[in-house]
Amino acid sequence: MRILFLHQNFPGQFLAVAEALKAEGRHQLVVVTDAANQRADVLPTVRYRFDRDKLPAVPRTARPFLLSAARGEVVTAALRHLAQRGFEPDLVIGHLGWGETLFVRDVWPRTKVLVHAEFYYAAEGADVGFDREFDDAAAPLDTRVVRARNAAILLAMHEADRAVTPTRWQASRFPESLRGKIDVLHEGIRTEVVKPNPDARFTVPGTSIALAPGDEVLTFVNRNLEPYRGYHTFMRALPAILAARPNARALIVGGDGVSYGSAAPPGQTWKETFLPEVRDRLPMDRVHFLGRVPYDHFVALMQIAAAHVYLTYPFVLSWSMMEAMSAGAAVIASATPPVTEMIEDGRTGLLFDFFSPEQLAERAIDVLARPEAHRAMRVAARAHIVDTYDLATRCCPAWLDIVRETAASE
Repeated sequence: MRILFLHQNFPGQFLAVAEALKAEGRHQLVVVTDAANQRADVLPTVRYRFDRDKLPAVPRTARPFLLSAARGEVVTAALRHLAQRGFEPDLVIGHLGWGETLFVRDVWPRTKVLVHAEFYYAAEGADVGFDREFDDAAAPLDTRVVRARNAAILLAMHEADRAVTPTRWQASRFPESLRGKIDVLHEGIRTEVVKPNPDARFTVPGTSIALAPGDEVLTFVNRNLEPYRGYHTFMRALPAILAARPNARALIVGGDGVSYGSAAPPGQTWKETFLPEVRDRLPMDRVHFLGRVPYDHFVALMQIAAAHVYLTYPFVLSWSMMEAMSAGAAVIASATPPVTEMIEDGRTGLLFDFFSPEQLAERAIDVLARPEAHRAMRVAARAHIVDTYDLATRCCPAWLDIVRETAASE
């Protein structure tokens, strides 16, 4: 097959399927990605340049579609360049979130299109308006802007032959008329890599503190420390946890940027916003902010974690939570979708109210105090990930089946 990957930050969600197709050795694979993507090329790659700052001013409701359509136009020029060189893919695999797949059919009318349908926005029932602490009474939510974000997504879904989304909850957010073309399939977890390891060790950077399985290690991991991933709730629970467990250490992974939602107050990061609120009640010698860490360090952290805390608004689920389960950590997570799709409370993890630092603290203290009482839960959590979400035996083969079926469809 001739397959084109479209992703502004390739490989993104397509790493495993791209590697598997490349390993088969009989396909012509090409990538089109943004020139700003700093990841190394793993396949023949064409880069396009998109400057959003040069776009004209439009009403706020039109801005999301303008961005997607403008990016789609730039991508179209790159696709036409490939077409002029004689390349016509049997299948285009892309993410529908940025407009890159919008005009594929204007270049290759016969090409099949498979999209990663990550999220459909709504003014209610999901992330928007979930956390009232950050509602701005002076600037009420403009639900028109939220709904308008779906314009390009709807067009991309209409143009696609088939779509894949990681969880049932994410699929359920799309209009019922589109769900028939959506397959629920996670990208997969490398359970042979992220697995329990009694010999794992982690040394806190800049110190001589060496930690191992059996130590009272509490972990919290996100790309960035921000409200969408419950950083504020975690920090508010931390003083009670560390007061009750004098030998426990909190290892916090995450950058100071913003992945989702609004920025912190001017001149601050979210870390700086919430740390002062609790600093005078924290033993800071046992609180370690690690920033962003290499992947092998993250795996070691999950292997030594006595308890791993994960929170999220009702939104896209982080791989890190599932990787923590795969590593055999005792996961304590917010009872929000799609977390509740992955964790059965008391069997594969512990759930708590997103807005209750007290409930989080109670559960974390219990896990740290009674590790043996939660051993069966940790074993069940890993078994669930291996049985259902293993990359090599479950998810990647299913992805390849969908790729072949879509390319061969009439």
